[in-house]
Amino acid sequence: MATYVYDFSEGNKDLKDLLGGKGANLAEMTRIGLPVPPGFTITTEACRAYMASGHLPPELRVEVTMALRRLEDSLGRGLGDFHDPLLVSVRSGAKFSMPGMMDTVLNIGLNDASVQGLTKFSGDERFAWDSYRRLIQMFGKTVLDIDGDLFSHALDDMKKARGVAADTELSAGDLHELVDQFKEIVREQSGREFPQHPREQLDLAITAVFNSWNTDRARLYRRRERIPHDLGTAVNVVSMVFGNLGADSGTGVCFTRDPATGKSGVYGDYLPNAQGEDVVAGIRNTLSLADLERLDPTSYAELRAAMRTLETHYRDLCDIEFTIERGKLWMLQTRVGKRTAGAAFRIATQLVDEHLITMDEALQRVSGAQLSNLMFPQFDSEAERDLLATGMAASPGAAVGQAVFDSATAQEWAAQGKDVILVRRETNPDDLGGMIAAVGVLTSRGGKTSHAAVVARGMGTTCVVGAEKLDVDVVARRIRVGKRVVAEGDTIAIDGSTGEIFVGAVPVVPSPVVQYLEEGLDVALGALHGDDADQTAELVRAVDRILTHADVVRRLRVHANADTADDAHRARLWGAQGIGLCRTEHMFLGERRVLIERLILATTDDERTAALDALLPLQRADFVDLLEQMDGLPTTIRLIDPPLHEFLPDLTALSVKVALADERGETGEDVERDRLLLAAVQRMHEANPMLGLRGVRLGIVIPGLFALQIRAVAEAAAQRLADGGRPHAEIMVPLAASVMELHLVRDEAEQIIADVAREQGVELHIPIGAMIELPRAALTADRMAGAAEFFSFGTNDLTQTTWGFSRDDVEGAFFAEYTEKGVISVSPFETIDRRGVGRLVRIAVEEGRAARPELTLGVCGEHGGDPESVHFFHEVGLDYVSCSPFRVPVARLEAGRAAVSTGGSDTR
Repeated sequence: MATYVYDFSEGNKDLKDLLGGKGANLAEMTRIGLPVPPGFTITTEACRAYMASGHLPPELRVEVTMALRRLEDSLGRGLGDFHDPLLVSVRSGAKFSMPGMMDTVLNIGLNDASVQGLTKFSGDERFAWDSYRRLIQMFGKTVLDIDGDLFSHALDDMKKARGVAADTELSAGDLHELVDQFKEIVREQSGREFPQHPREQLDLAITAVFNSWNTDRARLYRRRERIPHDLGTAVNVVSMVFGNLGADSGTGVCFTRDPATGKSGVYGDYLPNAQGEDVVAGIRNTLSLADLERLDPTSYAELRAAMRTLETHYRDLCDIEFTIERGKLWMLQTRVGKRTAGAAFRIATQLVDEHLITMDEALQRVSGAQLSNLMFPQFDSEAERDLLATGMAASPGAAVGQAVFDSATAQEWAAQGKDVILVRRETNPDDLGGMIAAVGVLTSRGGKTSHAAVVARGMGTTCVVGAEKLDVDVVARRIRVGKRVVAEGDTIAIDGSTGEIFVGAVPVVPSPVVQYLEEGLDVALGALHGDDADQTAELVRAVDRILTHADVVRRLRVHANADTADDAHRARLWGAQGIGLCRTEHMFLGERRVLIERLILATTDDERTAALDALLPLQRADFVDLLEQMDGLPTTIRLIDPPLHEFLPDLTALSVKVALADERGETGEDVERDRLLLAAVQRMHEANPMLGLRGVRLGIVIPGLFALQIRAVAEAAAQRLADGGRPHAEIMVPLAASVMELHLVRDEAEQIIADVAREQGVELHIPIGAMIELPRAALTADRMAGAAEFFSFGTNDLTQTTWGFSRDDVEGAFFAEYTEKGVISVSPFETIDRRGVGRLVRIAVEEGRAARPELTLGVCGEHGGDPESVHFFHEVGLDYVSCSPFRVPVARLEAGRAAVSTGGSDTR
C-alpha cells in the first residue's frame, strides 16, 4: 500500500518525483538543520490516485490525521484550538515549478472562535483579525473559485472610507468589519457559509490543490514547457509563522546570486510587517536586503549564513523564501533558482572558478535554448530613442510591440500575428496566457522576485518590472507618465537588460554572442564599450568556455544545411564541420527555371542535350564555390528533389492565358510555346505532388537530369583538386524506397565519376548515399546499406510519411487543438517523435550498420538543431547532425551535453 504522507523529517531533495520540488527541498532544509516550520507533504501519488478515481483515497484522510496529530504534539498546539491555535498553510508543489498552479492559502484553522485565541497568543487584536481576513480572501478566491476582485474592491473601499493608503493602517475594528463583509461575499458567491471547522478547511484546500493541476493555465504552462500532464502535484501543509506581527517581523524572497545577470552578491526583496504572498504579488514595492540589515542585523546575518549554506549544499544559485517572526528567522522554501540565459552561462563558469562544480557540470547547467536566446538581436544604443521611463531589469532581451492591458487581448492580437507587450500594474497567475503570447512584459509594481519577473525569466521573455513612474490604467487602457499618454495599440519598446522603456520602435543590432561566433573572441571583446562592457565581456567569455568544452567532449559532429556558398561560409564561421544537406533544387529557381522547363518539354534527344548543356556549367560553378568554402570538410549534395510542379507554371493561370490567346486568335512562337507548356503541365499534373514524381523517381523518369548533376559534382571536385583544394563531395539520393532505385542511380553515378576522373586525370572518391525519409527505406535498411555508403535521415519527410501529416497544411489547421486535447505534447516536426519516427531511425541504424559496419549515419532534417532531438541522435549512435547555420552553435552545445549526460560513451 502506498504511503501518501511524509513528514518533512522523512524526505530529501532527491524525492522530487514523489514529494514535488517544494516538499523535497523543505525536507532537505530540515535534514541539514536550517530553521524550517514543521509540516508534512502529501505525495504526487495521492494526486494521481485522485485524478484517476475522482475522489481522495480513503487512506489519505487517515494519514493526514496521523501527520496532523504528530505536528500538534510537537508544537503543543491544536489545529484551530480556541485558546492556543495551530494554523497551517497549504501550498501546491509539483516536481517542476509551475506558475499556473494554485496560490498558497495561509492561516487555515482560523474561525470565529480561534481568532480570539490568536489574539491572546499574539497580544495583538489587529494582527489576529488581519490574519482571518487574509484566510477568507485567499480561501474564497483559491478554494471556492470566487472572483478575487470582489475581495480586493471591498478592501479598497474600506481603505478609502477610512482615509488610509495602506491596509496596515486599518484598525482591528476595521478588519473585523471587513471579515464580516468577506464572509457575506462567500455566502453570496458560493451559496454556502465560510467553513468554520478547521479540518474541513484543510480537506477542501487539499482537494483544491489537486484540482488546480488541471486548470487551463496549468495545462497551458505544461504544454509550453513540455511537462507531462500525468505527473500530478504534491501538497505541502506547513505550520504558520507570521511576518505580520509588527515592525520586528516581515517576509521576503532572496537569491544567492542575481538571477538576471548572474552577478554574485545579495539580491532580494523584503517587506516588514507583511505575510506570505505580499512580496511576490507585487502589490507593495519592497525594501532591499540592505534595508533588512539596517532594520534587523541579527536576522540578516542568519539569513546570509543560510544562503551560503544552501548555495554550497546545492552547488547552484538558490531561490529562497523566508519569514521573520518577532526576530526569529524561518526558511519557508528553497529551490535551484530560475535565471536568464546570460545568468545561466555566467553562473556556470563562476561556480567552476569557485571549484564548486566541474566543466562537465557547467555544460549541464546551460541549454541550447538559452544559447539561442543570447543570439537574438539587441537594441542599438547609438540609435535615437524616446525614453518614457525606467524600471527594474527583470529578464533581458529587446522587445518591441503594441501595448495591451489584459491577457485576453494579448492572446487575441498575438493570434493575429501582432507583436504585443503586456502592460499591467502587477501580474498574477491568471495572466499566464497573455504572458506566453506577448514578446515582452511590463509592470509598474513589483521587484525582481515578483510574479511577473519570476515567470518571464523562466520563459525567457523580456520583462521590465517596478516602473513606478508609470500610471497604468487598465480600465482606460492607457499608460500615463506626467503629461505623456501611451494608449492601447501604441508601439513601445522595453529593454530587459537595462529596464528602459521607450515610446515607438527601436532599431536592433546583432548580439555580442553572435559577433563572437562570427568573428572570434578577441574581436568581440574589443568591440565592447559602454557601462555594461565588463558584464557583457564576462558573458561572452563564459559562452566561449562552455561551447569550447562542448566541442571537446561531444561525439556527434555538427554539419549545416546550406544551399549556397554564402550559407556555407556562415555555417563554417559558426563551427559547422561539414555540409550535411545541399538542396540542389534551389539552384534551379529564378532565372534558371526556364532551362528546366526546356528539359521537361524536350521531345527529342537534341533538345534534351541542349538543355542539359546549358545547365551543366552553371551547376558546376555552384558546386565549385560550395566545395571551396567547405575545403577539407564533407559536403553532402542531394540530387534534385522537388515536386515537379515547382518548376512549372501554375496550371490554372496557364490555362487562362492559353484560352484567352485562342479566343483572340493570337499566334506566334510565344503562344505555341505556351500551348506546349500547358500540355506538359496537364500531363504531369498530380493530385498530391509531395507523394508523386519527385526525388529519385524524377531522376529515373527524366533522362539526363541526375547525370547532369552527378557530372557537375565530379567536375567541380576535379577542378578543386586541380586548384590545390581538398574537396570532400558526397552525393545523396533522395526519396528512395527501394534498393533497386539506389542501384540504378549508383550504377550511372559510378560510370560518370569514373569518366570524369579519366578525362581530368585525377583520382576521385565521391561516396554515394541514401536519404532515409520514407518508412520503407528505414525498414529495409539492411538492403539499402548494400547500395549506400552513408545514410542521412530526412526527418522532415520521414515525419510526414509516418504520421500521414502534410506539414504545411496541418500545423496551422489542427495542431493547436491536438495539443490542447493531449493528442500531442509538441509538434513532431519540432522535436523528434521518439516512439514512432524515432523507432524507424533506430531500426535503420541497427540494421544498416549490421549489414555495413562502416556505414556513416547522419540526420539532415531540422530536428538536427532541436536540443531534445540532438540527445536522441546521440543516444542511437549517429555520427553527425545537420541543421540550419543559425542553429549550429545550439547543436554543438547540445551534442556536448548529450555526451556528458551519458558519460561520453559511444553508444554504437
